[in-house]
Amino acid sequence: MSRVRISTIVNGEPVEFLGGGGQSLLDALRDELRLTGSKEGCGTGDCGACSVVVDGRLVCSCLMLAPEAEGKRIETIEGMQEGSELHPLQRQFLEHAALQCGFCTPGLLVASKALLDRNPDPSETEVRYWLAGNMCRCTGYDKVVRAVLDAAAELRQERPR
Repeated sequence: MSRVRISTIVNGEPVEFLGGGGQSLLDALRDELRLTGSKEGCGTGDCGACSVVVDGRLVCSCLMLAPEAEGKRIETIEGMQEGSELHPLQRQFLEHAALQCGFCTPGLLVASKALLDRNPDPSETEVRYWLAGNMCRCTGYDKVVRAVLDAAAELRQERPR
């Protein structure tokens, strides 16, 4: 298994790491870059726990090979918070108690942010559809949906019209 030097931008910072030989982006993020927020729930792209954004597109990092990250911009859960300031989605998840065990939470947050980046005013149906690729066995989703809708409203108030 040969390893190659991979140069990419992760959460706004240029990074280089060695990867390859069938290594997934998820494994590279966790093992090479020590960004352990993304989780492996299934390894088949069915649960969404490993969701990251690559060049503006929501992807399951367990299905992407590490060398495919070359030259790409990657956003992970670790990039949502700015300094000590939580992203509105993170705050709303806490306020709505939209998390329980927390295993799926990073993927849900990344997916929710990707939705709001594309559509700052989603309907409840759109939120549910967008998050359909994220499995949670604890919350029942209603609190998650409410948190996303409230974060969307908060973000719209902050944006100049």
